[in-house]
Amino acid sequence: MKVGVIMGGISSEREVSIKSGQSIVELLDKEKYEVIPIVIDKKEDIIEKAKGIDFALLALHGKFGEDGTVQAVLQTMDIPYSGCGILSSAICMDKDMTKKVLKSCDIRTAKWYNVTSVDEIDYEKIDEIGYPVVIKPNSGGSSVATFIIKNKEEVKNAVAEGLKWDNEVMIEEYVKGDEITCPILDGKMLPVLAIKPKSDFFDYTSKYADGGADEFIVELEENLHKEVEDLAIRTYKALKCSVYGRVDMIVSNGVPYVLEVNTLSGMTKNSLFPRSAIGVGISFTKLLDLIIENSLKVRG
Repeated sequence: MKVGVIMGGISSEREVSIKSGQSIVELLDKEKYEVIPIVIDKKEDIIEKAKGIDFALLALHGKFGEDGTVQAVLQTMDIPYSGCGILSSAICMDKDMTKKVLKSCDIRTAKWYNVTSVDEIDYEKIDEIGYPVVIKPNSGGSSVATFIIKNKEEVKNAVAEGLKWDNEVMIEEYVKGDEITCPILDGKMLPVLAIKPKSDFFDYTSKYADGGADEFIVELEENLHKEVEDLAIRTYKALKCSVYGRVDMIVSNGVPYVLEVNTLSGMTKNSLFPRSAIGVGISFTKLLDLIIENSLKVRG
């Protein structure tokens, strides 16, 4: 089977995507698959470079990769692909839509509102949410242009910076607590990872630099673990995810809040999903096998 590892892309997360793709290419079972690295430099590359492959293993992140557009192209080309489908990819990429779905399903998430320009900033609404707030691009990833804002004077500049990366910016309640992530494979939660960034929050450097954060499997108190697992699975199902995904949460004073869902988790040597899988004896190579097998079950 010819497996094309799709990486690169045109988003702000291109560099991370290439690292993910290179790790996948290195660790895929060469006895099972004919592995074809495919680097996307412009949108139309997906049509030309994916021709002739039997399966697309997606290592893309961000816009035109994680948002359902590439998935739609591949579906049109009758090429099965890894991970979530078009609809769930699109919803999960849009943080505002994600939180609207969560709220409608009574899944706990931090308060928020969105703006499309600095003129739409409503300082009274922000006062209601309460400082500090998190300001970030609505459809961004890897914590690019994400800021913890502690006072009114800093809001405008943070929104303006976010609008350089996206046409919509989220202003969200800052929930102080312990960050955890809940990888889900084929509808079942793998071991929970705790994230202890060396900086104030899990920013780009923390995620991708060696030693930027401590990330380790954590044993939660029994009742908390049950609630976290329930929230993670309910979130996964509410957003119509399939094959695999990663639900990020904050636990504040024993209460978990869903932050967001990653439908194409990073697959670098520092990435969270492979670390969690190792905790139940699933090697990186085996994890990739399972992703391919489960994706083929979902979409043939």
